[in-house]
Amino acid sequence: MLHRLLILTAVLLLLPFSKTVQADTMNSSLGRLHVTKMAGGFDVPWGFAFLPGGGFLVTERDGALFYVRDGKKNQVRGTPAVAAEGQGGLLDVMVPRDFQTSREVFLTFAKRQGRGAGTALAAGRLSRDNASLTDLRILFEAAPGSRGGRHFGSRVVEARDGTLFVSLGERGDRPSAQDLRLHQGSVVRINRDGTVPAGNPFAGHKDTQPEIWSYGHRNPQGMALDLQGNLWVAEHGAKGGDEVNRVRKGANYGWPVISYGRHYSGAKIGAGTALPGMEQPEWYWDPSMAPSGMMIYSGRMWPEWRGDIFVGSLKFDYISRLSGAPLKEAEQLRGRATGRIRDVQEAPDGSIWFASEGEGAVFRISR
Repeated sequence: MLHRLLILTAVLLLLPFSKTVQADTMNSSLGRLHVTKMAGGFDVPWGFAFLPGGGFLVTERDGALFYVRDGKKNQVRGTPAVAAEGQGGLLDVMVPRDFQTSREVFLTFAKRQGRGAGTALAAGRLSRDNASLTDLRILFEAAPGSRGGRHFGSRVVEARDGTLFVSLGERGDRPSAQDLRLHQGSVVRINRDGTVPAGNPFAGHKDTQPEIWSYGHRNPQGMALDLQGNLWVAEHGAKGGDEVNRVRKGANYGWPVISYGRHYSGAKIGAGTALPGMEQPEWYWDPSMAPSGMMIYSGRMWPEWRGDIFVGSLKFDYISRLSGAPLKEAEQLRGRATGRIRDVQEAPDGSIWFASEGEGAVFRISR
């Protein structure tokens, strides 16, 4: 018996180590935190959103949407056709505040446009059994402008007044971020029915896209409201210069005229780091950490972190916590489960959840 036990132990030690984590811990400035896997088996999970009463939705970049409850996932039918190439595909998912009455769900995705593709926003109604989307309609799509597979953005956030913000990358076409005739490299603001809200800064201006709220962005893959209702984005720089920006109406965030990074060739970008009329970031990373999902914390479970900004890193496998004025990176939350962080969200109970592309799973951080 002892001989067999020794053989079995040796065999187990030779098996490849599994990265899948069911329950784990990570260290933080507030002590040890618990990390629990809530669902797994995803192929490039991109965004997720909580549903009232329990359960959540998860997007896969290849185009699938899943409803998850109690660790069990079921694919939701009726999602839009996506251009799943390069960085494109099915991207963010957002559940609005009135979901219990409207049943609406919002999705951002790369939409085929002739031989190219552009960032788009769709809305549909989730069936009562959470199995399908009905009445799917396109509320917004970027003006055609690129055939590449890079820099689609994209997040969707519901503002306090019920309008919708959508972030769009410049699609690898750098000058387009300064061209108000295009939506590329911008944050747009629209009504729930896709119309242009009153008060948009460029509505009624000649040769501009009326949906644009801010511009000069490179590739904003994180977006969130702070506790006062202000909009923030986290966006990829080039080689260095990943930024966190507070988004202001009509503001120009400078790309590619100013940047704290350099081209991948090492060449200087534009005119340097500052010019009149162009906004400065609230924080930037150098070297780049490849920011993804972004959340601004309520303090519900950890009051010490109230108002802090959490941003996932695709490059270095951690969640960055930023705090203070001026804003700075206060710590990096990292554990065996983190991997490439694609999205970060606060759950209704104040726990912090994240989607790990490397693990193909969604995890919960709690006390």
